[in-house]
Amino acid sequence: MGKKFSGVSQTMSRFRGWIQAGATLLTNLHLPNFLKGGLYQGAGKTVCVPGLNCYSCPAASGACPIGAFQAVVGSSKFSFSYYITGFLILLGVLLGRFICGFLCPFGWLQELLHKIPSPKLSTKRLKPLRYLKYAVLLIMVVLLPAFVVNEMGMGDPFFCKYLCPQGVLEGAIPLSLTNAGIRAALGKLFSWKLCILLAVVAASVVFYRPFCKWLCPLGAFYAVMNRVSLFQMRVDTDKCVSCGACARACKMDVDITKTPNHAECIRCGMCIKSCPTKAIHYQYGFGDKADNNKEI
Repeated sequence: MGKKFSGVSQTMSRFRGWIQAGATLLTNLHLPNFLKGGLYQGAGKTVCVPGLNCYSCPAASGACPIGAFQAVVGSSKFSFSYYITGFLILLGVLLGRFICGFLCPFGWLQELLHKIPSPKLSTKRLKPLRYLKYAVLLIMVVLLPAFVVNEMGMGDPFFCKYLCPQGVLEGAIPLSLTNAGIRAALGKLFSWKLCILLAVVAASVVFYRPFCKWLCPLGAFYAVMNRVSLFQMRVDTDKCVSCGACARACKMDVDITKTPNHAECIRCGMCIKSCPTKAIHYQYGFGDKADNNKEI
């Protein structure tokens, strides 16, 4: 085993909220645009950010990978989005769902909403709903934009247009507040998307990250990559006392001792903080016991 940095795992899990805040700020650097009512149109918009963040957000410093993928797939000039797909695969291999747990602005928002004092409900009995996000990825992100096209051969970004609540929160609402023309153009589609946003907000108060668990296509893609990602979880069986504290602490309904790299694990570190023997840590590298792996 390579050099160990077990203290880093504890530090990362302890200060995860601050890391999430920093990632959200970096993803939305152009804050003055909220007052100006315009969008950043610089070179940064040609690069995708790792998390779910709307291109139409006035402060957005990059493009949303899901929106960019749909834009290319739905274009009459291209049949497949090689750049976006390659970018997502690269992120998936390097980090997996660590992006969901540490770098996604909308994931952080749901966690903040969940901190609002209220009765909290478990999602353990709702595990079948996890598979909805894979259907959203396949149908709304890939198939519909590619095959449901107009006379010009162009498809709609179905997920962004009809389901994504982030677009209303970051795009439609702030832009309509500063632009009378946009306010006048708001119609039934905006009302529908606003209802989705309000439903996600309400659900996030009582359920932990419901959109991430059940509907997010970006999370679905990273979930597929979780098992092959270089960023993994590891349980030291010599230290583990099988107390079950980690399983009870996990709000993504994962037993880390049985499936350390489960598709639903977002690497949030709650299991790391709960472990009384410090048997759980992050690991970077292939396999569980390769000499070139690093425990962090």
